[in-house]
Amino acid sequence: MTFQGAVFDVDGVLVDSPHEPAWRDSLRELMQGDWSDIAGESTWSPDAFTSGVYQEVLSGKPRMAGATDALEYFHVPGAAERAQVYADRKQDKVVALIDAGKFKAYPDALRFVLAVKEAGIPVVAASSSKNAGMLLRKIQLDAFAERHELHSSLVRPGLTLADAFDADVSGRDFAHGKPAPDIFLAAARELGAAPGGCFVVEDAPNGVQAAKAGEMAALGVARADDADLLTAKHADLVVTTLDQVDLAALATGHLTRR
Repeated sequence: MTFQGAVFDVDGVLVDSPHEPAWRDSLRELMQGDWSDIAGESTWSPDAFTSGVYQEVLSGKPRMAGATDALEYFHVPGAAERAQVYADRKQDKVVALIDAGKFKAYPDALRFVLAVKEAGIPVVAASSSKNAGMLLRKIQLDAFAERHELHSSLVRPGLTLADAFDADVSGRDFAHGKPAPDIFLAAARELGAAPGGCFVVEDAPNGVQAAKAGEMAALGVARADDADLLTAKHADLVVTTLDQVDLAALATGHLTRR
């Protein structure tokens, strides 16, 4: 039995997006500016906001949930009341970075999306970020295929990464964000597929946990030297690049390494 659907997170899986620097720089600006009077009461410092903190505390979460959790993580006084200001500052910054082209697509991910589709498995984008669609529309798959001499019957002139997906549930408001499975269950419904017949591609521990909570297979991509974190959330397979996935095994409904 083959997989009935493949569900892709966007940030960190398909795209090296500017979300992490946007979150980090926005908090630095606030703590050194408008919130400088309470900075000393927190555990925040410029060096304390590491990539590890982003992966564990923010990655994969809706904007307001991420803002609140980050402020609580750094013990910022009045975190719940300050979260909206932080979330708005981050959103302005990330949109400016996306508009300026300060991001890149992962070549292994683009190859993998096309290979999964060629295997006859429908694909759906499922990111908590409301900016995901903007990122996907800016990535030209036709130019990528030409540049990398990638021959695929799916590639046509003007094809963007957004066009390659059969559905997209990114940025929708759900009752519960990751690690709850709501967004991934909605993605399966969008494809008309049973959750147990889908696999989810995620780079964040929260995302892997959400996939398993939805009784889906989880493919973890450890792009941030965090394979142990993904394994701890019971990912079915953890790779450092999607080129390591055995494409032939997908046809039999298995996630295995080449």
